[in-house]
Amino acid sequence: MPTKFHSELFYMKQRAQIFISIVTVVYFAILSAPSFSMGNTLSKRSDYSYVDKKNWINPEALDEALKHYDREKDSLQNPHYLTVIDFSLHSSKKRLYLIDMRDGDVEKYHTAHGTGSDRNNDGIAEQFSNTSGSHQSSLGLYETAETYYGRNGYSLRLDGLSSTNSRARPRAIVIHPANYIDSRRNKVGRSWGCPALDPSVSRSIITRIKNGSLIYAWKR
Repeated sequence: MPTKFHSELFYMKQRAQIFISIVTVVYFAILSAPSFSMGNTLSKRSDYSYVDKKNWINPEALDEALKHYDREKDSLQNPHYLTVIDFSLHSSKKRLYLIDMRDGDVEKYHTAHGTGSDRNNDGIAEQFSNTSGSHQSSLGLYETAETYYGRNGYSLRLDGLSSTNSRARPRAIVIHPANYIDSRRNKVGRSWGCPALDPSVSRSIITRIKNGSLIYAWKR
């Protein structure tokens, strides 16, 4: 007849075996699951090593933009282009980067920021908002939508995909041509929050990125 000691020893062994089984299952589940470790991030970034060979784009901004692109690309109507806007740069700099995701080639252009983002008009965007009437630019991820002809000419509507720019459409934050985007000035003019473009290039850019490509507006 088993003693109390033997019974306790039996149950301890049984519990130990169950614990080891659980640990083993969890271990192999972790190994087989998709990883978001640094190694996986670097591997994913290497998938786009062909992008921006001239190293024009801030690496942090590009990495974030590519993460968004990689997550969304299968659902995009226009996956051929990815646009990055670096609002860390002075408005005299070409800070809108148009990336052809088929070959990684990058073109760069001047773009405006909002008057409310640069109240002292020194060419540096300092404040950003998602609020109507703020006349500030908004950071975050956008998806391009339909084109239309407005008071500024051939323009492109944008839908904000981030909490920081979710009101882009009701705020009428769009891409449009503007005569105050003049590269000959020491700083380009300000908009009411729209990433306005030089009229000499706006139609070409809009035509390529319209109908479902991503735009990532960033600031360090």
